[in-house]
Amino acid sequence: MTARQALAATAPSLTVRVLRSVLLPLGLTWLAGTAVALFIANHFTEQAFDRAMLDDAYALSFNVQTGERGVEFLLSPREVDNVLFDQAEAVYFAVLRPDGSLLAGDAGLQAPAPPEGARYRFSDIDFQGKALRAVVLNHELPEPYQVVIAQTTHARAVLLERLLGYSLAPQLLLLALLASWLWRSIGRELRPLDALRRTLEKRHAHDLTAVPVARSSREMEQLGETLNALLERLAHSVLAQREFAGNVAHELRTPLAGIRALADYGLAQRDPEIWREQLLHIAASQARASHLVDQLLGLALADEGRTGLQREPLRLDKLAQEAVMRHLARADAQGVDLGAMGLDEEVTVQANAALVEGILDNLIDNALRYGGQTITVEVSGSTLGVADDGPGIAPAAQADLMQRWAQGQAGQKLGQGAGLGLAIVSRYAGLLGAELRFGQASDSGGLRVSVAFQPS
Repeated sequence: MTARQALAATAPSLTVRVLRSVLLPLGLTWLAGTAVALFIANHFTEQAFDRAMLDDAYALSFNVQTGERGVEFLLSPREVDNVLFDQAEAVYFAVLRPDGSLLAGDAGLQAPAPPEGARYRFSDIDFQGKALRAVVLNHELPEPYQVVIAQTTHARAVLLERLLGYSLAPQLLLLALLASWLWRSIGRELRPLDALRRTLEKRHAHDLTAVPVARSSREMEQLGETLNALLERLAHSVLAQREFAGNVAHELRTPLAGIRALADYGLAQRDPEIWREQLLHIAASQARASHLVDQLLGLALADEGRTGLQREPLRLDKLAQEAVMRHLARADAQGVDLGAMGLDEEVTVQANAALVEGILDNLIDNALRYGGQTITVEVSGSTLGVADDGPGIAPAAQADLMQRWAQGQAGQKLGQGAGLGLAIVSRYAGLLGAELRFGQASDSGGLRVSVAFQPS
């Protein structure tokens, strides 16, 4: 069993999870509502039964009178049965004299008396081993006595059970119908997601083209757009890697072969001077190859940078000063005057430090290779530039030099570089949303390459 199959076997489906999330709180809410409804219904039902029992107590009390012989009960047992008749319940009664003795009814039937100031009182009692609901009705004038009515509670329990059944059964049926409807609806809504899964399962690992996404819902559209954006970034990254590998393999073949030839020639000689000369050539060839690799890596970084470029506030004046210091030793060795202008003011832009440093390094390197004897790094507002007093670049050739592997006449004549410097600068500027400009350094000629950043 694969890891994905094991995960599928243990993780519940989205349909089940949605159903659980919907039906469980809904069912609990319905049950709580049913409990509240039953409590309220039971309360009013109890009140109705109690009121009917109190009416029976009043009916009996109307047949009690006081005379010369004291309190008398006027109804016969048959008449009492007619007054208290109930098909469902067993009914008991007692009429008690002021001293508590039985005037009529069931002996031993007693219930808690009403509190002071109250006319009647309801209570639950046990009589003859039965649980009864009782009411005690007091009469104070002209002669005090009590009427006690008690009855069983079967009808109340039956009514409560029926209310419970009639309440729960429809709700459970509705809940089952809702679950069935949700199951079908959720399954129907998730079909595009399942289709997307099947499409991705069948796709080859090297196929990074966009996948078709059903526009069934906003969430599905967002998922499809996010997935296709990821595939686009991956395709771009893979293409950049392939291009980088191909460029490295192609461009390093010649310098590496030259280094090997120089080493073989040196090993075949016995003169130390020839060894030294060959080692110097090897060192120079290695430096050119290393520079080429750095440029290729820079170009690959520019391609990768499209996918997620982090920007932050940067001081252009500080970056320009640091770039001058990095190249100062090389400029001195070549007899080139390398300086800077506009560093006395703080200039801050939103950019990426690695890309800005790459722009400066490539512009200064190009100026040192093909420029004249004076190179100036300039910071003017949010514009960063490098000017030299060399031969410059014809306007017709400027666009071509921003393409990979394109070299001007000076580069071809000197046999230096690989035609990547300005291509890297152009790519970096595009990633930063900056504008790359070419112009004359002065009225007498030269070249100024500048990059205008957006003000922060």
